[in-house]
Amino acid sequence: MPDNDLTPFPVRRRRRFLIRERLRGYFLAGILVTGPTALTLYLTLVFVNFIDVSVGYILPKEYNPETYLPFYIPGIGLIVAVIGLTLIGAATAGYLGRILMRINERILVRMPIVRGVYSAVKQIFETVLAKQSKSFREVVMIEWPRKEMWTIGFVTAPVEGEMALHSGSDSIAVYIPTTPNPTSGYLMFVPRKDAITLDMSVEDAIKYVISTGIVAPERPNGN
Repeated sequence: MPDNDLTPFPVRRRRRFLIRERLRGYFLAGILVTGPTALTLYLTLVFVNFIDVSVGYILPKEYNPETYLPFYIPGIGLIVAVIGLTLIGAATAGYLGRILMRINERILVRMPIVRGVYSAVKQIFETVLAKQSKSFREVVMIEWPRKEMWTIGFVTAPVEGEMALHSGSDSIAVYIPTTPNPTSGYLMFVPRKDAITLDMSVEDAIKYVISTGIVAPERPNGN
């Protein structure tokens, strides 16, 4: 069948190329628009479902709303967990609650293996959740693993105790996260003078690490 299009072949090929590139751009734009929202909703639902299932196992059936409702309501377990933790916190604030906590702690600290785990976890929670805590609120840049190679770290605490005698009283504990999984990393003791404090927030620094340097935070002046 003869081709009735008198447009030169190089021009037609150029048009087809532009159409493909435009469709490809639209497709990538669609991913950029829907991807973060979809992933956020997915992770939120996974977290809520995990809490709902966990609470459902320990909640008696007569107190479980799903027993009386013909449909599933996401977030019931999360609401129950928040209310339960609040009530436990209120109960332990009283005299009887403090006595029970002391008895519970005495039992745990006498168990050979459990006492080490309990003491470490308790100290971490008290340090991170304390209002005066400055852990993971300061982003620094240090030279690591060698000179003229830089990495991002998070200041966890000033160095104290025996470590301060060897590393110096002005040293700080710095957590160096790995990429793209920041939950694993290295603990380093660095002299304060060797750490450059950055103006970026912890959230921006974590996004920078997870994205392997692709999502760079803006400069303090907005540039």
